Amino acid sequence: MAELSVARSELILGGQKSGKSRRAEDLARCWLWQSAAHRAVMVATAQPWDDEMRERIARHQQDRAERVPGMATVEEPLALASAIAQHSDANTLLVVDCLTLWLTNRLMPAVEAPAGPHNANLKPNLPQASVESNSIALLSGAIANATGPIVLVSNEIGLGVVPMGREVRSFVDALGRLNQSVAAACGRVTLMAAGLPLFLKDSE
Repeated sequence: MAELSVARSELILGGQKSGKSRRAEDLARCWLWQSAAHRAVMVATAQPWDDEMRERIARHQQDRAERVPGMATVEEPLALASAIAQHSDANTLLVVDCLTLWLTNRLMPAVEAPAGPHNANLKPNLPQASVESNSIALLSGAIANATGPIVLVSNEIGLGVVPMGREVRSFVDALGRLNQSVAAACGRVTLMAAGLPLFLKDSE
């Protein structure tokens, strides 16, 4: 734990299985190790739409419980800015995992979305650009106003082959804009590749 340092705000980017979530968990373990008064809370954005996703979520929960047994979990697939404001305090490190799924939930809600408080504020009639810009602005403000440290995980998906479909291309663009905005709001930005961190920005 001694070689890790917790920034006030850190965005962790990377491809699939690059080590993004593992670094976020290591930072949470480091925070908990520093003081008995410290807490860590995972803000999970995934939604269990099908059996495969339910199995994946359950596996992640089990792995996380073994690696960071002191970290609590709250599920918030949509109202991320509100969740950050609600759970952030000086002694609590928040881990948001992940922004990619959150953006998917905001821009492309499932047709068969289950009823519940998480989906009560979906407004499908709003233009996608309006939903995107409003959501990103609220999130950036929540990061800036967080009273404790915050770690956010997101995918870097703009390095591969340009997708064929218009909707997929639009999502890649939207995620790129989201990552840029969150990177600007965070004091540290880390790119993960093969489990190794590359620090793109570290002003803290």
